[in-house]
Amino acid sequence: MPGDRDLEIRNRVLRGLALNREPGFHFAGNFLDFSYDGVTPEGSRVSLEPGPHCTDSHGEVDLGSVAMLADLALAATVRANLGRATRLATVSMHLELTGAPRRGRLDAVARFHGFFEEGSGKLGQASVVLAHGGTAIAFGSGSFMALRPPAGVTMHPAPNRRRDDPSPPPLDANALGRDERPVLRQADAALARVAADGGSFVERFWGYAPRRLGSGAAATMKNGPHVGNRVGHAQGGILLGLAAATAVAALPASWALTGISGWYISPGEGASLRARSAFVHHGRLTAVIRTQITGRERRRVLEVVTTHAARPV
Repeated sequence: MPGDRDLEIRNRVLRGLALNREPGFHFAGNFLDFSYDGVTPEGSRVSLEPGPHCTDSHGEVDLGSVAMLADLALAATVRANLGRATRLATVSMHLELTGAPRRGRLDAVARFHGFFEEGSGKLGQASVVLAHGGTAIAFGSGSFMALRPPAGVTMHPAPNRRRDDPSPPPLDANALGRDERPVLRQADAALARVAADGGSFVERFWGYAPRRLGSGAAATMKNGPHVGNRVGHAQGGILLGLAAATAVAALPASWALTGISGWYISPGEGASLRARSAFVHHGRLTAVIRTQITGRERRRVLEVVTTHAARPV
């Protein structure tokens, strides 16, 4: 029989699927229940209340959820200058970590800096600070290009839902639609693996399973609606988290991640997405790792460079 924790996570998945029936957002955001606490053309505030559904094996909010929080806060204020139905593609995102624990409610406060003045398209630029209780855990920036939706896709206004807004009850697991059933199967499989082997639910749910290699690390993440964005491609924050988790696996636990810089090259398409990390530099105190994510037909999706620091002995 599943325990209370498993039932709580499973009901959260079913509630996320219920929220996802309202167009304008994506399942991953509804599952994590991001709260848009304030969105204006000048800036935005988005928060995440953690729990067993989104913490890693160390009890901290996992890297994919942190990167998605930053991504959504940055995009929200750019979109506020264009229209809530605008499709945005992440062009680049950079995060510097302070080393403070990623525990408790996380608030991402973004500031809009304008559009690149010499571009033929609308390239919005913004900065962000992520904090818990006034203590910064990360700061960074991002840029986003406004795009037309793919053929046959209608973009709906982003709901910018707050955490205390009314929400529907969890769906009946026996009454899910064709695109909803794979999400619940992915969650059930993740819960089963945690029960058998331990570890983090969310990392198994996203599909992060990096393995260390002699020259770095590698991982393969199953693509699907559980990690998709508003047009069905893999969500940018989850992709950045996959790259960071793979890079972290290339080093022993005596090293800490200090920074992540990602450049988005093509949409996250294909049945699976593959990450491969290799050392650029491995010194006594610092390390630099390059990670590539590829998708359909080995097309390059994301280029990431991470920095790492040796922990005190």
